[in-house]
Amino acid sequence: MDIVGFLKSQFICHLLICYIFIVSGLIINFIQLFTLILWPINKQLFRKINCRLAYCISSQMVMLLEWWSGTDCTLYTDPESYHKYGKENAIVILNHNFEIDFLCGWNFCERFGVLGSSKVLAKKELSYMPIIGWMWYFLEIVFCKRKWEEDRKTVVQKLLNLRDYPENFWFLIHCEGTRFTEQKHQISMKVAEAKGLPKLKYHLLPRTKGFAVTVQCLRNVVSAVYDSTLNFRNNENPTLLGVLNGKKYHADLYVRQVIHILIPFKEERIPLEDVPEDEQECSTWLHKLYQEKDAFQEEYYRTGTYPAVPTVPPRRPWTLLNWLFWALLLLYPLFQLLINMINSGSSLTLASFAFVIIIASVGVRWMIGVTEINKGSTYGNNDNKQKQK
Repeated sequence: MDIVGFLKSQFICHLLICYIFIVSGLIINFIQLFTLILWPINKQLFRKINCRLAYCISSQMVMLLEWWSGTDCTLYTDPESYHKYGKENAIVILNHNFEIDFLCGWNFCERFGVLGSSKVLAKKELSYMPIIGWMWYFLEIVFCKRKWEEDRKTVVQKLLNLRDYPENFWFLIHCEGTRFTEQKHQISMKVAEAKGLPKLKYHLLPRTKGFAVTVQCLRNVVSAVYDSTLNFRNNENPTLLGVLNGKKYHADLYVRQVIHILIPFKEERIPLEDVPEDEQECSTWLHKLYQEKDAFQEEYYRTGTYPAVPTVPPRRPWTLLNWLFWALLLLYPLFQLLINMINSGSSLTLASFAFVIIIASVGVRWMIGVTEINKGSTYGNNDNKQKQK
């Protein structure tokens, strides 16, 4: 192992990275709190400022993937429409199979300049999480309780609020509602059999109501739907801990148009007017989409590639520069404090510092654990929760 690889695997480096992320994130959350005074005065200025503040947080995660881990991301798409990415509002449908698929989605956004303004449909519990959850609150992220009868009114209102958003944004949505596991897949396929729907091998049944409402509310705001399927080469199953350890992965992201699976690949953009507005028709449309996604997944596992032109979008320097700024700002006072504590010779002071390190270590492990599949949401594990079409 080379010296750089050795350093990347050391826990002290992980602690420093997490220290920078946590402290800078809390500082930014605090600044965001003060931006609330702008909302009644100039809502659009509030939104633009918070897009940039959010970028300062989320780009640190992307920096880990792009620069620390060095993970490569190849985009398979249509060259003729490639130039439209980042220049229009879009709904991005993503599969939900990997622990870092959210990070790869952010990387996709970053390469085309919409990371700071990207939106998601997230579970309500995440809104209480410091840094990321609080950042999302100021970004007007759509939170839901996963109980559609209670969620519908709130989700509709939040989506309608985005109709005058001043920045180009991508609305990232995992229509399966939860990350893929074998247990959830078995339950989901029982529901498919009961409802007479074709079974899927590599996906859960999509939750169609949230998607249909998203399309209805954003129809005149969003220009296209990007259907995206993520895979990793060599059957790798990447983790956030692996990224933190500097392990390099190679992601393949397929962005395509909805077409019949027997027709050759043509174009990656799905004009939103081609997506049915009626809820039942939209449900049928989305189920067909996932049947096609399953077929493309099968093809990838068989051939190791997608039927489109591979492109590597250029890596932008801003994620690294943002992280270096916060590192220079926050590491100096930390080291100065550490030196003063050592020079003091106080056993109590040193014991207190050791205690803080232990607490920080536990906190880092907890944050990583949030992304782990085996500790993920139980949503979808019970038959009585599979009532939604």
